[in-house]
Amino acid sequence: MAGQTHELKVEKTTIGRVEDNAFQIAEPSVSSHHCEVILSVNDVIIRDLNSTNGTFINGEKITESVLKPGQTLKLGQVELRIDDGSAMPAPSAPSGGGAPAAAPAAPTSAGKSRQDQTMVVQRGVSLNDLTEARPGGFDTATSGFTKKSNKVNRYFLIGGIIIGLIIVALLIFVGLSIGGGGGGQ
Repeated sequence: MAGQTHELKVEKTTIGRVEDNAFQIAEPSVSSHHCEVILSVNDVIIRDLNSTNGTFINGEKITESVLKPGQTLKLGQVELRIDDGSAMPAPSAPSGGGAPAAAPAAPTSAGKSRQDQTMVVQRGVSLNDLTEARPGGFDTATSGFTKKSNKVNRYFLIGGIIIGLIIVALLIFVGLSIGGGGGGQ
């Protein structure tokens, strides 16, 4: 995707993995409807659409924020930048005029997945955390766990059988009463 651009011509542009977005990014870490770009008079506003992996500007997670030329917009594992056609100012410079374009940088990872399912990007756990042995481990003999007694289910089953037998006995009794009760006169 490196080098691709998308000119922002309308007030609101949706970005996501599926085809009904104005700007489609077919990358598994991008949600089907990831975010929207809103062009206001002086600013480009990015609004996250409850994406799975979040929307980030310069590494900070946002729900809605102004994106300025030179800043990096990250959707899942895809990085984009805003370009207003002029020389790139420092990230703290104000947004310039004109119709900016969102240009994706190289994705940080590639992969193919079903188009209707977002690949979740894991954050906050290091490989060392996963491979370290935890003190005590998960030994059921020392952890205090015991097998649960199933007395309630047993009582319920016995009660159901007894009630069923009573119903069958009543049906037989009523059937015999109706069948044998008409011949006495």
